[in-house]
Amino acid sequence: MGAAMAQDDVIGKAAAENGAVKTDSGMVYRSLTEGKGASPKATDIVQVHYKGTFPDGKEFDSSYKRGQPTEFPLNRVIKCWTEGVQRMKVGGKAKLTCPPSHAYGEKGAGGTIPPNATLQFEVELISIKS
Repeated sequence: MGAAMAQDDVIGKAAAENGAVKTDSGMVYRSLTEGKGASPKATDIVQVHYKGTFPDGKEFDSSYKRGQPTEFPLNRVIKCWTEGVQRMKVGGKAKLTCPPSHAYGEKGAGGTIPPNATLQFEVELISIKS
């Protein structure tokens, strides 16, 4: 099975999960816990807790394990996060399934993320700073 077919399979399975929405960009968003606060804009700074995994479940990054949420301008991260986190409300938790085109693409990231990797994230939106 080629990488593109495997990637399509991962995206297809994620899109078939209960409540999941596949966007025009190819990323899949699924709310795990609905938040009650505001939703961020791409220009906002957000504070999140997250766990990143490969489709096989192997974890490659986790703010939970570091014991501290992370904060960043939403328009300065991978496209999948910029798009997906804007769908969230403060206090919410979501699963983002990111195709390579909206993650780290052909270059990958350091020695951790290989080229053309489909990635999955569980993201909890803690706060927004405009």
